[in-house]
Amino acid sequence: MHIRRFTCTLLFSAAVAAPIASDETSDSLSQLDDLLSQARSTQEDILDDRAASNEKRSQTCTIQNLTIRRAWGALSQDERKAYTSAVLCLQSLPAKTPTNLVPGVRSRYDDFVATHINQTLNIHYSGTFLAWHRWFTWTYEQALKNECGYTGSQPYWNWGLYAKDPASSPIFDGGEYSMSGNGEYIAGKGPLTLTLGDYPPVYLPPGTGGGCVTSGPFKDMQVNLGPVSLPLNDGTVITGSGLEYNPRCLKRDISAGVNSAYANATSIVELILKQNNIADFQLTMQGVPGSGSIGVHGGGHYTIGGDPGSDVFTSPGDPVFYLHHGMIDLVWWTWQILDYKNRRNAIAGTGTFLNSPPSPSTTLDDIIDLGYAGGGPITMRELMSVNDGPFCYTYI
Repeated sequence: MHIRRFTCTLLFSAAVAAPIASDETSDSLSQLDDLLSQARSTQEDILDDRAASNEKRSQTCTIQNLTIRRAWGALSQDERKAYTSAVLCLQSLPAKTPTNLVPGVRSRYDDFVATHINQTLNIHYSGTFLAWHRWFTWTYEQALKNECGYTGSQPYWNWGLYAKDPASSPIFDGGEYSMSGNGEYIAGKGPLTLTLGDYPPVYLPPGTGGGCVTSGPFKDMQVNLGPVSLPLNDGTVITGSGLEYNPRCLKRDISAGVNSAYANATSIVELILKQNNIADFQLTMQGVPGSGSIGVHGGGHYTIGGDPGSDVFTSPGDPVFYLHHGMIDLVWWTWQILDYKNRRNAIAGTGTFLNSPPSPSTTLDDIIDLGYAGGGPITMRELMSVNDGPFCYTYI
């Protein structure tokens, strides 16, 4: 893998600029709720129209059999426990990835991390970014169900609800029914420095942790893969292949400053309403290089921080990754369905990170293959709607 050309760390943006102050008003959160309600209503109309017209595909996805994905805080304690228990189960199952390909894999959970590592430079700032992660998150959800007996659905993390204090949210409060808490506090950390090519760096405020996670279901979790490109608060970056066996604790550095600046309710609403084409939508979501913004995508990842959360390649090594990408998918779904006719199959970009090296434009016939993570090869065309292909789900 040729990663060193990206110098320090991230595929999430650059340029020295002050973060936009958060505007976590009740109006922003209410507007977001209204957008989600509108999206759900439109989805129901689409499925009703299909059923009325007797379309063949309406028989596979209907209002009656939609899987409902809900926010973590909306789950009961038993439902949260069932989810974290299934994740722990996946971490206890043997890997399917051969160790001659990825020497560091030790669990079924690691299969997903290894796939993300190997494909990172083709699935960010590329034409497949959104669809690839939709398929990746759904395939992970199916593994929890089919291999660990999970009967629920993939929850999501609504960044806007907890932007001012994510560490005390039901996701990160460290209780038995959380996704585990913050890392142990490490004093004296400077800003987290993100660089991308020749663009000026972005400096992110440090969080209130930094060390090993010591509470909640994943307090004893072992991270096996990485790092590949892990930024540190002293401005340095730890690099490697990411594929060797490197056992260590799960670390987090939860940052309210990052959450409030880049993944607040206002930023979500503006992303959905102000970006009128897929190229601008997905680029703004990830952070326009040179703009100083890391987008809501980077905002969620760097709210978590730590190791492996701050490493673009190995970020699925933190189980909150899938709640974060559930929200990424929710935002895309909402944006799509507000102009479904024109946005359902809208794609833009090429097959490589910021088209480096230059590659052909992504098409609906391009194949996505998650390898040993599972799911099998599938076309982009089949991944463009949550009502079609292998999918049949909604968000509430």
